[in-house]
Amino acid sequence: MKRILFTMLLAAPLSVEAQTQTYETEFARPLNEVLTDIQNRFGIRLKYDIDTVGKVLPYADFRIRPYSVEESLTNVLAPFDYKFVKQKGNMYKLKAYEYPRRTDADGEKMLAYLNTLYADKQAFQLRADSLKKEVRQCLGMDALLAQCVKSKPILSKIRKFDGYTVQNFALETLPGLYVCGSIYTPQSKGKHALIICPNGHFGGGRYRKDQQQRMGTLARMGAICVDYDLFGWGESILQVGSAAHRSSAAHTIQAMNGLLILESMLASRKDIDTSRIGANGGSGGGTHTVLLGVLDDRFTASAPVVSLASHFDGGCPCESGMPIQLSAGGTCNAELAAAFAPRPQLIVSDGGDWTASVPALEYPYLQRIYGFYNATDKVTNVHLPKEKHDFGPNKRNAVYDFFADVFNLDKKMLDESKVTIEPESAMYSFGEKGELLPENAIRSFDKVAVYFDKKAFAQLKSDTSLEKKAIDWVASLNLKDEKKAGFAVTTIYNHLRQVRDWQKD
Repeated sequence: MKRILFTMLLAAPLSVEAQTQTYETEFARPLNEVLTDIQNRFGIRLKYDIDTVGKVLPYADFRIRPYSVEESLTNVLAPFDYKFVKQKGNMYKLKAYEYPRRTDADGEKMLAYLNTLYADKQAFQLRADSLKKEVRQCLGMDALLAQCVKSKPILSKIRKFDGYTVQNFALETLPGLYVCGSIYTPQSKGKHALIICPNGHFGGGRYRKDQQQRMGTLARMGAICVDYDLFGWGESILQVGSAAHRSSAAHTIQAMNGLLILESMLASRKDIDTSRIGANGGSGGGTHTVLLGVLDDRFTASAPVVSLASHFDGGCPCESGMPIQLSAGGTCNAELAAAFAPRPQLIVSDGGDWTASVPALEYPYLQRIYGFYNATDKVTNVHLPKEKHDFGPNKRNAVYDFFADVFNLDKKMLDESKVTIEPESAMYSFGEKGELLPENAIRSFDKVAVYFDKKAFAQLKSDTSLEKKAIDWVASLNLKDEKKAGFAVTTIYNHLRQVRDWQKD
């Protein structure tokens, strides 16, 4: 009987899993099955921002470490260039590799490494000079500036409010390419501080309420404030489309716009005190605030808000599309901010985004660098641990206090209730549908791509085509609510991109 059973066992076919789990088949298993096993084994939950369909993992079970869920996830995800991010509790988020985003621990190691490169003012100054030179080279800034036109801004009528005025402007930069924005000016006489305010990715762009509150309040306090559209946002969409914003060209052009606006303001106005020139923006605008300080030494005060970190370069190509972080053998935004020393600088951070690390990590590093110049009192950090990623009242108040102190602004005029919130249409230079665009205005990103590497924008050309298709579809629906129409365009456009990318795979 035993012999019969043994013979039957030998004759029994192996299971499918057993057949595939051999050296010859690389012990391969479907990735989604392995991840399910990891969830069950370690009692965790996985949230997916990645596609696991059809992906097979070689040597699958040998990658799992029974003593560590995180080592297991690292080993399992690495072959696909995926990573995990620890969330609250037992939740882990699976994501594709992000070149501009690292961990707090990575930031700590980077700053520790950078600190070994300089021990005094002289050594750091040499490093800062190299950074400034190479950042310009990485951006291709000087070559692009050389092709810009020298023109006077197109200005609207001045609108008068309580203690300040607003005037729209459009400045031609490259031939036929315009940057649009608003100039907020104090009604008081005399020389005024100037604050260039690059915009971030907050909903509503530069037209939103809190942006107008900040611009108007600073103007009431005595500073001329200039804000302007992101490339591919606001009125810029009329010329290049919104898909153009997510391009490396946006990184260079937005930085270029800030420099050209500064130049234009200084050349066309006599009411600016050149010893008081500031930069201030939040989120992506904070990234560009730091960048402006690297590119132009005329800035005398800087206030990046909810942006600065040693482990995050900015998630949009308009912040990290060009390889500036590779300058001088490798750098990060914290070191770029340090290059502003010993000039006054405010870092505003909060507990709800990547800036949560600032009090313990980036700020002590900045204090060390400022200490080389005996200027530790010139760099400050306002940290709001219970707040999230926005430009809320406490963040704006920190900005008001900072510029009031360093530029001697009038705190008695600090009253946001006195600011008039204008409708978006009032802030346009070229009309609600671009009907006032100059005859020479370009109307295609292709006209901008000629200044860069055309081949690099093949993907963008496809994106632009899908964007137009989404716009045409929504237009055929005749939706009366513009916000709903905009949401529909975005939803359809994102879906079309996903379908295209899925077909590629």
